[in-house]
Amino acid sequence: MYLNKAIVIGNLTRDPELRSLPSGVKVCSFSLATNRVWKDKNGARQESADYHNIVVFGRQAETVAQYMKKGSSMLIEGRMQTRSWEDKTSGEKKYRTEIVADRTQFGPKGGASSGGQTTNGKAQPATGSEDVDTIEYPEEDINPEDIPF
Repeated sequence: MYLNKAIVIGNLTRDPELRSLPSGVKVCSFSLATNRVWKDKNGARQESADYHNIVVFGRQAETVAQYMKKGSSMLIEGRMQTRSWEDKTSGEKKYRTEIVADRTQFGPKGGASSGGQTTNGKAQPATGSEDVDTIEYPEEDINPEDIPF
């Protein structure tokens, strides 16, 4: 059995771009930035960012284009896909790897609760101004030998 599944949580690096296929199906594309933080050998804090190309189809595409903008937080669940084409100007073969979203979920809006979440293209109403719980991670590294089992 094979598995092609990607789950990423990050912020949009640009406003979503909504287009239509010749069949009339809506397609929304945007880029999502994720980051990772770690300590190097010397104990110095390091950070790097990765950028993911995202494609959403159908009603979900319309919802994302309507409510999301640059800087918005999102969770994307989908599959990885690489497509190729021949560049018309240079004749070179070009490649693009992207995540084709099956499910999208809007993140918190402005530090409060989300202004509406979507799951499988269905909008959920906002839940009011509830406080969002945050997880405080320890600064020090965890030593596996300290774990009792």
